Amino acid sequence: MITIDALKDKLDNSSRLLGLDLGSKRIGVSVCDDRRKIATPYKTIQFTNIENLSSELIDIIKENNISGIIVGNPLNMDGSFGKSSQSIRDKAKIIEEKTAIPVCLWDERLSTSGAYSLSSDLDIKFSQKKKKIDEKAATFILQGAIDYLNN
Repeated sequence: MITIDALKDKLDNSSRLLGLDLGSKRIGVSVCDDRRKIATPYKTIQFTNIENLSSELIDIIKENNISGIIVGNPLNMDGSFGKSSQSIRDKAKIIEEKTAIPVCLWDERLSTSGAYSLSSDLDIKFSQKKKKIDEKAATFILQGAIDYLNN
């Protein structure tokens, strides 16, 4: 895996990125436009195993001309690594090997609550929020990373 700054050096002016919120049951997926200005919810994948996930991600990468992947890293609130962070790092390494494109970890603290807040601001019903929360969390993660890359 590489740092966000190393990823920035590898990207050209029209590179699209994929954002992932890796849950134990559901994987939120988002994509950004080729100018890397706006992240958009893409889909939620039901997680069965890493092989199926990698295969589905490869299809998404090909369909959307993706140049890099941003994976939400669930750090503890004090910034330290916990069990879930190590699990994400392990999955991210496998995803990078299987997809053969750069993978970068991005601090996802508060991404789910941020996605809920955004949905609340837009006056979206709770049942609809819950249904799409994973891809919205992935969008929140990806938007944070592309905002960083653009500054």
